[in-house]
Amino acid sequence: MPDALLNTSLDAALADARERFVAANPQSLARHVEATAVMPGGNTRTVLFHTPFPLTMARGAGCRLWDADGHEYVDLLGEYTAGLYGHSNPVIRAALDGALDGGWNLGGHGVMEARLARVICERFPSMELVRFTNSGTEANLMAIATALAVTRRRRVLVFEGGYHGGVLYFGGGGIPINAPHDWVLGRYNDLGLHLDESIGAIIVEPMLGSGGCIPATAEFLALLRAEAKRVGAVLIFDEVMTSRMSAGGQQARLGITPDMTTLGKYIGGGMSFGAFGGRADIMARYDPRRADAIPHAGTFNNNVLTMAAGVAGLTRIFTPEAAEALFERGERLRAQLNALAPGLPLRWTGLGSLMTVHFQREPIASPADLRPDAGLRELFFLDMLERGFYLARRGMLALSLEIGPAEAEGFVAAVGEFIASRGSLLRGE
Repeated sequence: MPDALLNTSLDAALADARERFVAANPQSLARHVEATAVMPGGNTRTVLFHTPFPLTMARGAGCRLWDADGHEYVDLLGEYTAGLYGHSNPVIRAALDGALDGGWNLGGHGVMEARLARVICERFPSMELVRFTNSGTEANLMAIATALAVTRRRRVLVFEGGYHGGVLYFGGGGIPINAPHDWVLGRYNDLGLHLDESIGAIIVEPMLGSGGCIPATAEFLALLRAEAKRVGAVLIFDEVMTSRMSAGGQQARLGITPDMTTLGKYIGGGMSFGAFGGRADIMARYDPRRADAIPHAGTFNNNVLTMAAGVAGLTRIFTPEAAEALFERGERLRAQLNALAPGLPLRWTGLGSLMTVHFQREPIASPADLRPDAGLRELFFLDMLERGFYLARRGMLALSLEIGPAEAEGFVAAVGEFIASRGSLLRGE
């Protein structure tokens, strides 16, 4: 079929799906219209916006969400990996209640922060010392700044499609509000990479998250490790997302240890959280007992809710055994999804409990390999909503510990129905 006719068919299918979405969600529409009066586009977090308008979620429990119009969804988004524990885990709730009983905004060192730091340092091979922040963005900003201060260099190697926070975005080459470092843009999974001694820091996701759930090969990460050592650069693994791949993150699973690691998302038990840490000689620069100490502020770095929830989550729920089980559960689900459409332009990439759908046959090793699929991706998103499954607009899933066999099987069936009903569009007929 000619491309023009295929686009007409896809446009018609999208128009119909959008009309049904609008008709089914009048309360979400009303909330969106109200919000536009006080927030640009009615939005304060860009990734949550989608057309025709974003859903307003009213409540959550376990692995389920209910929107303002009363529709129930299986939550496969998992708050972009931060929602590892679901929406109402009783262990997390008890930890938060206990923290609140002791009061908050104490303005001093707390009883839980060293406990959380110890758990993190014991889990992640690279983290001999750690400091807390309020988000993964902050953690990455601090890690990069630290690396440049230590090496006394200005250039930072990043990778096309990388996302390290709201001002550290390198999809499409970057955005106007990126932090003003001297960025060097590399190709992800490029085994021909060769560094010079002007590079002070390298920051890399062991799997591109917002870039499409594209895993780094072990060979690529090992090359970065070797090149960083050769030229004296600081290698930073952004494990804000991939920390869930094992008890010690993807670095432990692969046996490749960076100089620094950044964390965020679920490690604070679902509360606002970030952390950066690494070799003792690097992190010791923040020791306030030193005459040459680098200051690091942050009113809520050690807030009592995050510290309590983080300790409870890592010690009582997301144990090493639970981490391995979640990884294997995700691997099985992705294999099942990829087995649904042999020969069709539909494939799922990812690692463990994180995955993204792509509407193409070609292998994907870097963002340069991705083919345009915005229309099919939106249609898939809207169809899944109608079938009761909530995922990222870009087609990403982040499984929580609350997702069980019934939810996984239901989603596989829903994707099978999508393939059956939209097969002609996928085949280009």
